[in-house]
Amino acid sequence: MSTSLSLLLERLRGPAAARRFGRLRRGIEKEGLRVDDQGAISPLPHPWALGSKLTHPHITTDYSEALLEYITPVYSRPEQALEFLADLHRYTYRHLEGEWVWPASMPSRLNGNDSIPIADYGNSNVGIMKHVYRKGLDVRYGRIMQSIAGVHYNVSLPDDLWNLLKTLDGQEELSLDEYRSSRYFDLIRNFRRHSWLLLYLFGASPALDTSFLPDGKVPEGLQRHAKRTLLSPYATSLRMSDLGYQNKVQDQLRICFNSLSNYVNTLRHAISSPWPDYEALGVRQGDEWQQLNANILQIENEYYSDIRPKRVARHDETPSQALEARGVEYIEVRCLDINPFASVGIDVTETRVVDTFLMWCLLHESPWITDTECDHLDDNRRLVVERGREPGLELFDGNQRRSLQEWGSAILDEMTGVAALLDRLETGTPHGDALAEMSPRMADPALTPSGRVMALLLESGEDFIDVMQDIARKQAESLQAAPMDRSREEQLEQLVEASHQQQVQIEESDQCDFPTFLADYFERARESRALSFVSSLMDRPPADGSAKHGEHY
Repeated sequence: MSTSLSLLLERLRGPAAARRFGRLRRGIEKEGLRVDDQGAISPLPHPWALGSKLTHPHITTDYSEALLEYITPVYSRPEQALEFLADLHRYTYRHLEGEWVWPASMPSRLNGNDSIPIADYGNSNVGIMKHVYRKGLDVRYGRIMQSIAGVHYNVSLPDDLWNLLKTLDGQEELSLDEYRSSRYFDLIRNFRRHSWLLLYLFGASPALDTSFLPDGKVPEGLQRHAKRTLLSPYATSLRMSDLGYQNKVQDQLRICFNSLSNYVNTLRHAISSPWPDYEALGVRQGDEWQQLNANILQIENEYYSDIRPKRVARHDETPSQALEARGVEYIEVRCLDINPFASVGIDVTETRVVDTFLMWCLLHESPWITDTECDHLDDNRRLVVERGREPGLELFDGNQRRSLQEWGSAILDEMTGVAALLDRLETGTPHGDALAEMSPRMADPALTPSGRVMALLLESGEDFIDVMQDIARKQAESLQAAPMDRSREEQLEQLVEASHQQQVQIEESDQCDFPTFLADYFERARESRALSFVSSLMDRPPADGSAKHGEHY
C-alpha cells in the first residue's frame, strides 16, 4: 500500500472521522431485452401496462421498444436497491405473455437490423427528439450494436464525507462544489487506470449468437461452437470490445478526464462540429428526420465511456451545462455486464466490491493522465476484454509490464483497508467479505462470470441462445414465485396511469414545431454556463508540470 493512502486511511479511522463517515448512496439502471419463447428479440411494442416510456421514472426503454430499462431510486443500502430492482422485474412479468427478460449483455437471436424496433416516445417535441436521436444511432452505427445491454451503477458520496475529506486535505478555502468536483475527477482518473479489474472480475460476455454478425464473417479470435454460437476463448466482456458498444469516430475526442472544463468543452465541441461521413448521410430526407444533426455527436449522451461524471440537469440545461454550473453530483459506472447468474443482473457482492473499488480510486493518489498513459489505459482495457482469462496475461503499468493476476491481487489487498472503513457503519464486515470472495477469482479465471458462462457452453455443448433462454425461464419462475412489496406494487400501479397522463400533458403543452424546438435546444446547448471555479480550479496544471491530456479534439 502506498504511504499516502496508508496515512489517509489512518486519519479516517480516528473517532472524529468516524462520526462523519456516512454511507455511499447508489442507484442502479439495468437493461434487458424482451425475448420470445424461441429466444428471439420481441417485435412487440413496449407493454402499455408498464406505463409511458417517456415519463415513467422506473420502467422505460433504452434504444429499442424491446430493450427494457429499469431505474431504481437512490438508496444508502445496496440490498434496498436490489430488492426494488427485483420488484420491477416481478411487476414486468405480470404483464408479459410468453416473453422473458434476457439475462445476458450480448443480445438474443436477431433477424437483421430491422428486427430491432426503435423506441417510440410519442408526439411531443421531447419524445420526437428521443426517437430521432435513436434513428441517428441507426444510420451511424446500425441497430444491432444498440441491442447490447448492461448495468449502469450510479454512486455519490454524502456531504459529511466530502467535508471531512476537504478538511483533511487542507482545502477549507474551497467551496464544497469546487472540492467535490475536483475529487470526483481524481476518482474518475483512477477508475480509468484500473477499470480493467472490474472487467476481469465481473465481465460475463465471452460468447454471442451468429445473428449478431449478419454478414457471416467470423472476426479473428472467435471460434465456432454448436450450431450458431461464436466464442472468444479467453474473453471477459465482448460487450466492451470492438465488437460491442464502441464508436471509432469518438476515439479522436481523446477525453482522459483531467479536468471538468476540458471534459465539457470537448463534448460541446463534438455536438457542434460536423463530421463528413455523417453529413453524407443527411439530416433530413424531405420531412423525414434521419438524425438530429451531422456532428461528431448528436447530443452528449452519444459519447461512450466506461464512467461519466453526472449532475441532474434542470429543464433548461444540457448535461454539460448542469456540470458547469454546479459541478459533479455523482458518477455513473458503465462497464458492468449483466451477470446471468444473478436474478436481476447484479448481486450484493458485486455492489460491495464496486463501492469499495470506487472509494479506493478516490483515496488513492491520482496524478493527471498524460497522452502516453492514456494510450496504455486503452490497451489494458482491450487486452482484458479480449484475453483477460488468458494464462500469464500482462498489462501495462507505467513503462513496465505486469501480470494481471499479481496486479489485481495487489489492488484487492489495498482495498481491504478501504473496506474496513466502509464496514464501520455496518453489521459485520460485508465489504471485507465481498473482497474475500474476489481473491479466488484472481487465482482461477474459471470462477469469474465469463469463465462460468464459457464452462456452461462447453460442458453442455449447447448454443448461447439455448443456455441463456433456459436461465431466463428459471429466473422468471423464481422472481414470480416471490411476493412483491405491497406498497411498492400499489406505487407502480399508480405510476402507470400517472405516466400516461403526464405524456399526454407534455404533448398538449408543446407550443412550437419540432424544427424550432430542436434549433432552440442546440442554440442553448452551445452556451457556456461555467462558474468561475470551472476555469480557475479545474484547469490548474499539475504540480509536476505534466501535460494535460485531451486539449486537442
